[in-house]
Amino acid sequence: MFDLTWLLDKTGDANAAALAGLLAGGVFGVAAQRSRFCLRAAVVSFARGRLDERVAVWLLCFATALVWTQAFDLAGLATLAQSRTVAATGSLSGAALGGLIFGAGMVLARGCSGRLLVLAAGGNLRALLAGLVFAVTAQASMDGLLAPLRRQLAELWTTGPENLVLTTALGLPDWAGLAVGLLAAATALAVARRAGVSGRTLWFGSGVGFAVGLGWLMTSQIAAQAFEPVAVESLTFSGPSADMLMFALTPAGALDFDIGLIAGVFIGAAAAARLSGEWRLEGFEGAASMRRYLVGAALMGFGAMLAGGCAIGAGVTGGSTFAATAWLALCGFWAGGALTDLLADRGWGPAGGARPAGA
Repeated sequence: MFDLTWLLDKTGDANAAALAGLLAGGVFGVAAQRSRFCLRAAVVSFARGRLDERVAVWLLCFATALVWTQAFDLAGLATLAQSRTVAATGSLSGAALGGLIFGAGMVLARGCSGRLLVLAAGGNLRALLAGLVFAVTAQASMDGLLAPLRRQLAELWTTGPENLVLTTALGLPDWAGLAVGLLAAATALAVARRAGVSGRTLWFGSGVGFAVGLGWLMTSQIAAQAFEPVAVESLTFSGPSADMLMFALTPAGALDFDIGLIAGVFIGAAAAARLSGEWRLEGFEGAASMRRYLVGAALMGFGAMLAGGCAIGAGVTGGSTFAATAWLALCGFWAGGALTDLLADRGWGPAGGARPAGA
């Protein structure tokens, strides 16, 4: 255990958690901006039969998150069993349906919620507006008009008093999760080598996964030493986006990890974009483009709250704990995204007109 009593005494428990979020978010923001990490781009490339840089970067991020999270847990530095992802009742129906809805939304909005925040920090006004719609819809799904529908769908099929952890359910040893992460990392590096991905891109791609492990480490350490209750959590963008929206509207609200996280990602991504000369203002291409982004963002907001997290929150952060609902949601993200790409962007549906996977 790291001694953080000096920090807690100086800042208070909630502010220390906010600083942890700021640091983890900053690492994520820089790494995601420089690696162009994006689940939507990876899904589209894979669905079109390409194992390219986008697939390699996402897989390396996922593998790195598994390795760091499981290593910290094995060493007793992170307490995943105390996280809401593991300790709370899981919704299998919510994960499956929400995953499909979110996957469809991220393809329509041309980026998942985390990617939209990174792009907005780089001057992309399309991403900024879509991110605001995502946050409003997430808030409505959490406590507002859409909350009853979300609860009804989530309660169709639940896991019981606690979520189901795949490694435990299968009777695997404690080190099995770390072994899976290392195997995934080897696979990612093989794909990256075949696709000719640069070492610099791989370095930043692995930084995205490290940010997830860092979040688990810091919140676990603070929770173990804080006087007031502090949640054990890591990176996600559905609940925190809604919280940041309400914090901005009611600035008297308390700071916490989620508020620090959103601020950290924005600052880190903006700094990376500025220093690399990639910061520039971008707008919509027309009314049809705007409709597509806003519909996609709304679908992501509802889908993320139903699935228990976004592409990062459920797909990577939740997946790093081996929670069954997170892995089911991740499958939904890929399936929903691939199907929507087929219908909307490859001429099978009314939207028509193929567009490059990284556009």
